[in-house]
Amino acid sequence: MLSRVANSVSKLVMMAFAVMAASSTAFGDDLLDWLQEVTENQEQSVASAPSVSVRLETHESGENEMYPKASPDGKYMLVVSGKRNSQMISRRLLENGDPINVVTSDTRAFNSAGWHGPQHVTFLSDRGGDLGVWQVAANGEGPVRRLYRLSGQFVDPIVLEGGGLIAVGLLPAYGRGSVNSGNISRVDFNNWKISGHETRLLHISEEGVVSTLTAGVNPSLSPNGKSIVFSMQAGKSWHLFMVNVDGSNLIQLTNSRSIDVQPTWSPDGKWVAFTSNRSDSDGDMSNKENWDIWMIRRDGRHLTRLTFNPAHDGAPAIGSNGRVYFHSDRKVDKQALVGHGVSGSTSGFHIWSAALPAMVD
Repeated sequence: MLSRVANSVSKLVMMAFAVMAASSTAFGDDLLDWLQEVTENQEQSVASAPSVSVRLETHESGENEMYPKASPDGKYMLVVSGKRNSQMISRRLLENGDPINVVTSDTRAFNSAGWHGPQHVTFLSDRGGDLGVWQVAANGEGPVRRLYRLSGQFVDPIVLEGGGLIAVGLLPAYGRGSVNSGNISRVDFNNWKISGHETRLLHISEEGVVSTLTAGVNPSLSPNGKSIVFSMQAGKSWHLFMVNVDGSNLIQLTNSRSIDVQPTWSPDGKWVAFTSNRSDSDGDMSNKENWDIWMIRRDGRHLTRLTFNPAHDGAPAIGSNGRVYFHSDRKVDKQALVGHGVSGSTSGFHIWSAALPAMVD
């Protein structure tokens, strides 16, 4: 079925991009006007998870480990690991971070790999000469199979259980200067900003019908497959929103002068963990930022700060074992190094975990 609609998907995506590009300025202006009308009185009581202890999960000497993604069965996690010019997606044990196998070393997978059930991983690749969504067994064995052929630029694809895709489409940002931001084929901390592009959250049905849901980036699909939580820019700030897969019922979750990005769901679908610099009240990207992991209920209540460190904590993933996993460039102490049996450089990003607050369990 997917192979029959591949050409239709390609044509319809190109048509949708043309329409969006022609109307992107008006769309952006209307959206910003709407955001400005959202009430500023949504002051939320902020709770802090007291005495949160963190645990180093991965540390390969001289390498970075970033963007953990917990498997649906709670046994494994995907990690982007390696050195600057030699990176890969590896599968590791969730309980201790030990590497098991390489899933893929395709460069387009670094900003697109995700679980599709507990046994398979999907990712973007331009192997074969054109862009597509591919699937491989999580153990790295067997054939690599193309699910969809696409035309245009995309990141963060999510393959839906009932067929079709959610993906972030990239449009040229006409009239805008370059920004300090991420790259679609390089691993960066700030993957919510892509230089020279505007982002649109798209739904592509199995029949090839392309629908624009809203502006946004960093989508995460709820465990029941019905809702998407994502981040949307408004001026210098980025806020979290939730929307149904069909584009209905757009709800704003966070609203402050900060950058709230990289949201992810708890396994029960009641909480959202995310990356934020809201400890830096001015949200000024030109200064050294303090990024931490925060949590909020899906109804917008119980905003809770989970990590406290003058470092870059980001990209949370919540496991079914009651821990949240994230990457961080925080200092690694000698005891943690001994526990991992490694020596050498401790700089760079590694995967850490923290116990979830009692209110989340």
